[in-house]
Amino acid sequence: MTSDSARTPGRPFGRVLTAMVTPFDAEGRLDLDTAQELATRLVDLGNDGLVVNGTTGEGPTTSDEEKAALVRAVVEAVGDRATVVAGAGTYDTAHSIHLAQAAEAAGAHGLLLVTPYYSRPPQSGLVLHFTAIADATGLPVMLYDIPPRSVIPIDLETLQRLAQHPRIVAVKDARNDLRIGTEIIATTTLAYYSGDDPVNLPWLSVGAVGMVSVTGHVVADRLRAMLDAYEAGQTERARQLNASMLPVLRAMGRVGGAVFAKTAMRLRGLDVGDPRLPLPPATEAEVAAIVSDLDAAGVALDAEARAGRRSGGHGALGARASADLGAEVAYR
Repeated sequence: MTSDSARTPGRPFGRVLTAMVTPFDAEGRLDLDTAQELATRLVDLGNDGLVVNGTTGEGPTTSDEEKAALVRAVVEAVGDRATVVAGAGTYDTAHSIHLAQAAEAAGAHGLLLVTPYYSRPPQSGLVLHFTAIADATGLPVMLYDIPPRSVIPIDLETLQRLAQHPRIVAVKDARNDLRIGTEIIATTTLAYYSGDDPVNLPWLSVGAVGMVSVTGHVVADRLRAMLDAYEAGQTERARQLNASMLPVLRAMGRVGGAVFAKTAMRLRGLDVGDPRLPLPPATEAEVAAIVSDLDAAGVALDAEARAGRRSGGHGALGARASADLGAEVAYR
């Protein structure tokens, strides 16, 4: 598989993408060697795309320099086998443009742009924001519609208008409104990707082309098999595969996506470090429950990691300048 073969007509970023966690070392610093090993493992497992610097990748707590370095490392490791999509959306248009241009310079194949959060702009502001970023690079753009985090949705008419931009080509949907999504799929050329693992299969039924997953850290092979079965008309097989992943969804629901994925990767033998604050690592009790869930799903775990069930430290601030700590800092 090459990155070009992953980007097929109608599937501009591939079929099964995982929103990859960002590995940190014991001191909370970015660990690029482990990031490359993780990216390779994820592609070997069945992902033909990776999203880096997203929410699961703890993008709000990594510096601009760390984001660019991570993109370069992941592209170097798997860029010939998978699409590498860089999260570049913030609540500041100028800062988002800076991140998008840095991602392009680092070799990213595409951009993920989340709806501006906290400031709650009107729909006219969304059009101006997304258009300005899309105009700033030559990269294809996937919009990220997630009102539970951003508060405001991207309205139907706004998506139809943005779809006319030549580089806005896809939507990652975590809004879970299949009616709106069905209408967008029917009235635009936007490629729809499920952005919420519990509804991956329902989205396929209305025309989604793939998924941007968190559970893909451990079951990308099953996600791919489910998609293949559904598209081959083997709907009962697709339902069975979907049901087999329910314990993984339960595990993720215990602690949230980033903490679950980091815990799961450690249990599978690759320590990607603790999350940065404000995300705490899983407690011993939570790790034990996740082990039980992954066992129920038939996910293979590393024997030594299982025996240790390390709950991690206290959550790291990371080796960043004080000006970068906390909320996103506007680019000047």
